[in-house]
Amino acid sequence: MSAIVNGHGGLNNGVTASGSEDGYANHNGPSTSAGAPVANGYAQPPSLYQVHNEDIVSHLFQSGFQTGNYADTLLHVRATVYRLHALILSRSPYLAHLMSTSPQSGSPHVIYVNLEHEPEVTDEGFHHALAYLYSGAALANIRPENARGVLAAACLLGRMDDLCNYAYEICRQSISLDTLPSWLEFVDTAPVPSDGSSTPTTPIMDPHQHLRTVVFGPYAQRLREDIFNFLVVTLPNLVNYGGQATPSTPLPEGSSQHSDAGRETLIQVFARVPFDLFKAAVESPTFQLGSVHSRFKFAKDAIELRKQGVARGTGAEETVVLAFGGNTTQSGGVLVTRKLRRRQLWKVNS
Repeated sequence: MSAIVNGHGGLNNGVTASGSEDGYANHNGPSTSAGAPVANGYAQPPSLYQVHNEDIVSHLFQSGFQTGNYADTLLHVRATVYRLHALILSRSPYLAHLMSTSPQSGSPHVIYVNLEHEPEVTDEGFHHALAYLYSGAALANIRPENARGVLAAACLLGRMDDLCNYAYEICRQSISLDTLPSWLEFVDTAPVPSDGSSTPTTPIMDPHQHLRTVVFGPYAQRLREDIFNFLVVTLPNLVNYGGQATPSTPLPEGSSQHSDAGRETLIQVFARVPFDLFKAAVESPTFQLGSVHSRFKFAKDAIELRKQGVARGTGAEETVVLAFGGNTTQSGGVLVTRKLRRRQLWKVNS
């Protein structure tokens, strides 16, 4: 079995079986279009300074990262070995620390990246983050399918704010009804309130309690807020909650009365939402569910369905009650709680 080098099998680093180089465009020679100045509506030819810089970056990327030429460092990560360059790797504080603290007995420098406790840092994500150390060409390969792994890797390596923001934005835009199960699994790594009594606008993550999301730093909470916003603002409009049946969402066969076309879909979604996010969403005035009675009925129906899914086997009982007094404005008129079921005690006769 041949070793995987610079993300690919075989002796030619960065070259796939089809001959395409690492999924990136061919970077032989500088690009003369990107960043070209515009004057009076006409693109001006790039300056010699710009051409020279682009030529250097292109050479570093192709000869340095894609093929591993003149490498002085072997970087091991999971099953992959990268032939890379200490000067470039030192751009990452994380890798610079590894290189300065790893004992060495000769050349090349050998370092090991332990990702055993970083499941969010995927092999593909780490590969693109390494590529970004050499060139911004790595951005072309970031897609909704790998953006979360790239974001995790970029946060781990450090000093990659532009890459982090770029990957985060792709993650944010990828949140949809189809991808929601995966994002709910991500949210489920956040802490759950112990008694269900607090009602934050959006649940706050505690990175010290859930190591899986620590690597994302502040982006974890930002993604959580984006998911929350999708649930309470975007999704109701997407499924036409509160609307009537339309040609795209016709009435069920045999039905003679119009009904809410999206309510059932919304209930099915919220039946799978982690409790703390479910509680915050249902109690949030931002979640436009109509009257207090409609909100109460929605929460009650969702909780009933949750008993068959996410709430089953947790040893806790979820309930919803009408709010009275000063909490009605903050909670949207209802309060969702969760209490541990009492264990049944058996009397033993002596």
